[in-house]
Amino acid sequence: MQIKPRRRVRSAVTVVALAAVALVGTAGTALATRSDDRATQVVGSNATTCEGAKVPGKLIPTSELTFTGGDNELYLDITAVAKGVTVTAIVVKGGHGYNVYVPGEKGLPENPPWKQLRSPLNKGDQQAAISHWFVCGEKKTPTSEPTKPSEPTKTTTAKPPTTAPTSPDKPSQTSEAPSSTTAPAPVVDGNGGNGGDLADTGFDNAWLLWAGGLLVLAGAGVLVLLRVRRKAN
Repeated sequence: MQIKPRRRVRSAVTVVALAAVALVGTAGTALATRSDDRATQVVGSNATTCEGAKVPGKLIPTSELTFTGGDNELYLDITAVAKGVTVTAIVVKGGHGYNVYVPGEKGLPENPPWKQLRSPLNKGDQQAAISHWFVCGEKKTPTSEPTKPSEPTKTTTAKPPTTAPTSPDKPSQTSEAPSSTTAPAPVVDGNGGNGGDLADTGFDNAWLLWAGGLLVLAGAGVLVLLRVRRKAN
């Protein structure tokens, strides 16, 4: 009659112990999930690549990011990304798992800054230091516009001035023309010219005088011959 109560007590203790273990596990999971509501937590696993973390995109070098904190720190702040980089996921590892942050989801801004990113809580329900982290995404190389051919240089030919350039003033040269003096006409001596009495008109009439003289002589000779014949008759 007394054995049955003991069995009931043992059964009750076993049920309470199992319930306590379940509550502790649930509480631990809840605390781990509450490490950051912006992240998706992966417990008991590790990842070093985008494929390993099962997130899209390729590994983005840290040289393309502006950040503070990170390895061996409790938090990571990413304040900027390089031009052309699109982030698809941020993986932060530490403790016994890693957190996956996706920009634009669960309250995380779509564009930086992304502040106080962290790893999951450790087994002691404390914030674990970050062991490593990486960013996945895409980088688009900006397409350069085709270079336009340079236009030929236009050369303009200077037109000659419409007015002749003013030459420097030359010193005025004043020359006085010598006063002309009229020389007296030369006197022609002898038979040349016009006998010296008349003004010289440029016409030489001396032969007329000779011709007249010959005619007078001829007339005189004729008269002499006529008288001689008359006397002879």
